[in-house]
Amino acid sequence: MATARLCVLLMVLSLTLAEDFKLKYKPASKPVRLFTEEELKRYDGSEEELPIYMAVKGVVFDVTKGKEFYGKDAPYNALVGKDSTRAVAKMSLDPEDLISDTTGLTEDQLESLDDVFEGTYKTKYPIVGYTASRILSEDGSPNPDFKPEDQPHFHIKDEF
Repeated sequence: MATARLCVLLMVLSLTLAEDFKLKYKPASKPVRLFTEEELKRYDGSEEELPIYMAVKGVVFDVTKGKEFYGKDAPYNALVGKDSTRAVAKMSLDPEDLISDTTGLTEDQLESLDDVFEGTYKTKYPIVGYTASRILSEDGSPNPDFKPEDQPHFHIKDEF
């Protein structure tokens, strides 16, 4: 009887400890793909049958499980269906901030962006793709100057 209790206790303890060692980054549930701005707009939460996508730093996340925050008429719906890097950095929902451009952001804002990108989006939501503007030139050809490792506040590990 004591042995059975000890076994049950050890199983419960091991399951509890296993929670602490779960993967930090969520694997994508679908193949990773490249999104144009136009394609990304379709995933803005307005169509029930489609997932909800949002990009930060050119990385497209499936935020569907946060539908109460990002879905249609939800408080952060303005952020979805686009690359909202600037808005995330500034903690803003102003329409002029709902863009990917980080030009002119302060060090504090860039640090905040990194914290939210790493601590919230990459840990909570699966990566489903990347924005085309991050990797491609205006004409759609590969951007020969794009080197992920040279991008400011970008860490190549766990992303490619």
